[in-house]
Amino acid sequence: MSETIVLNTGWTFTKEEHSEPVTLPHTWNAVDGQDGGNDYYRGSCTYALQLPAIRLPEGGRAVLQFDGVAMTAVVNLNGQKVAEHKGGYSTFRVDITDVLQDTNNLTVEVDNSDNDTVYPQKADFTFYGGIYREVTLHILPAAHFAMEENGAVPVKVTPVVTDLATRRCEVTVEALVVDADRVRFALDGQEMSAPVENGTAKAIFTMENAHLWDGLEDPHLYTLTAALDNGESRSVRFGCRKFEIDPQKGFLLNGRSYPLRGVSRHQDRKGVGTAITKEMMEEDLALILEMGANTIRLAHYQHAQAFYDLCDEKGLVIWAEIPYITMHMHNGRANTLSQMEELIVQNYNHPCIAVWGLSNEITAASAVNEELLENHRALNDLAHKLDPTRPTTMANVFMLEITSPILEIPDVNSYNLYFGWYLGDLDQNDEFFDNYHAKYPDRCIGFSEYGADANPAYQTSHPEKGDYTETYQCVFHEHMAKLITDRPWLWATHVWNMFDFAADGRDEGGKNGENQKGLVTFDRKIKKDAFYLYKAYWSKEPFVHTCGSRYVDRAEDVTEVKVYSNLPEVSLYVDGHLQETKQGDKVFTFQVPITGKHSIEARAGGYSSVILVNKVDTPNPAYAMANRREVTNWFDGELDESCWSVKDNMAAAMADAKVGPILKQISDKAAASRGDVAAAVKDNPALVAMMQRAMKRMTIESMLRQAGASIEDIKQLNRVLQGIAKE
Repeated sequence: MSETIVLNTGWTFTKEEHSEPVTLPHTWNAVDGQDGGNDYYRGSCTYALQLPAIRLPEGGRAVLQFDGVAMTAVVNLNGQKVAEHKGGYSTFRVDITDVLQDTNNLTVEVDNSDNDTVYPQKADFTFYGGIYREVTLHILPAAHFAMEENGAVPVKVTPVVTDLATRRCEVTVEALVVDADRVRFALDGQEMSAPVENGTAKAIFTMENAHLWDGLEDPHLYTLTAALDNGESRSVRFGCRKFEIDPQKGFLLNGRSYPLRGVSRHQDRKGVGTAITKEMMEEDLALILEMGANTIRLAHYQHAQAFYDLCDEKGLVIWAEIPYITMHMHNGRANTLSQMEELIVQNYNHPCIAVWGLSNEITAASAVNEELLENHRALNDLAHKLDPTRPTTMANVFMLEITSPILEIPDVNSYNLYFGWYLGDLDQNDEFFDNYHAKYPDRCIGFSEYGADANPAYQTSHPEKGDYTETYQCVFHEHMAKLITDRPWLWATHVWNMFDFAADGRDEGGKNGENQKGLVTFDRKIKKDAFYLYKAYWSKEPFVHTCGSRYVDRAEDVTEVKVYSNLPEVSLYVDGHLQETKQGDKVFTFQVPITGKHSIEARAGGYSSVILVNKVDTPNPAYAMANRREVTNWFDGELDESCWSVKDNMAAAMADAKVGPILKQISDKAAASRGDVAAAVKDNPALVAMMQRAMKRMTIESMLRQAGASIEDIKQLNRVLQGIAKE
């Protein structure tokens, strides 16, 4: 019989000649990959382990399985190189049978350094290095289920619902085996034996009145067992379901409308990096389910098998993708194909997965040329060859023209839009989708990213784009939630992001090294107020939430109190006395006079939520970034309209021969704080032109304030501009 030995203890980790004992999972960037400066260690380190004594059965094999090593791994046994793997997020296996000795010393050279062949290289997140998932040793008998180098599941199940009315499902099963003549399959009381031909046994089961995998409502899983004559067996889970995507109806599950509304997730965590535990994954999923989301975009790479398993069990619909992101690399084509192959063959059986993602924002720093198109065609063809049952998709950067030929390659598309945060106004998101849907009514379109950074420490009574307040994040998502609700033809929508995550190149919003667009903080301790907005839209669990619990000190005489609830009526009590009762839909807004310390409580349907506020004379400086103090009449005297000023349109000013270079220098400096992706974008003339068109509505002042410029910086620039006459 086969044996599996977990190899998570006893490792020695060496970095730059310093060695220490470690336990897997492990990453060497858990601290420096999250503290900002874009200076985290990217290089080569070594892990060493003496393997336990290995006794092979006659004709047996010994296979090592690595579930995740980032980013490149060279595996050596007893000083001999036995494998090399490129890609930090997928499983790979190494057959070590032929190099075994009495004592076996394993070393793994792991490298996450900058290169031009292995994705990702340019992206707004930290590329942690390490053996950050489990390692196992498999002792196999002579006849066994195959353990392919690419990590493919040895038993593949393809369920196809052929008749929804009768719930008839044809289930094709295939087993990859070594040195076996037959495979016995068992499924739901049915048994079948199939001969092995060219290493594969195949059988087809017909299930009448199948119990469907039905999303959050009923994520029913079947278990299929495959067995060999020597007693070896493998059990795999799968679900019978039918996914459809329609340009007018959106996403359909088992024949009914099932709009996919949810979030994106990065796998890392504060102080831990990517070396997360199963319990941490369970906590992540519990938070997503509490909010009522029914879909997750697992960005921007293959996630742990344990997390896909949890999604199967709970009924989440998943977008799975490879880290082909931001910038096409001429020497990286082979790596995109190998990562796509591994993603599909390792995750084929998961009923939760609806689409395979080809790339993310790949045109942000790359021109749409024949090489880029050819790489995407190859990926698309490969995905369809390996899995004809699932469609392909892409997440496209907002600057990509909707007429671009790259949009014609995948089966369905989605866009990442940040109007109302990085640039432009909120209603430009509405305009974009309405224009797209009108121009291409036969195309399926989704909303793959949208978000606004928020530091929970920052609060305000006057939210504005770019202030990093929790308050503006609410304003942003209130608009987006309504946009999405009004457009059911959006096949899937994913908030960016469910959790704050590490982006070591960032320095903004009062925190270094973090992207703060999450609805929950990096350490999972704080649910930002916008979390409850989506709970009001998506969750069936009755609740009420009063926003602003972290906005205690308030200088205004009358303060706005916002309440989120999925109940139709909310009553607000101030110091125990009824202030007002309102009927509404999801968002309830009250104006409350304040004079001192008050307890403000929202009640709805037997549920309640309380915040405390304190009237102060001046705004609490801790609630805003130091360089974003509110100053009235900040400009010096009257503005000379014949000269440029920060009140003028950004695009028009950039076009001026004298003003343009000044503003470009300022925007380049601001972009540097956004990480290395922004630096790549600014070097692409076509993309710069698109961004300028998108900025036609913005004033120079609004652009600067969004970039975090101080009042003094704005005043100084205004003085300079007032000395330049308009031509």
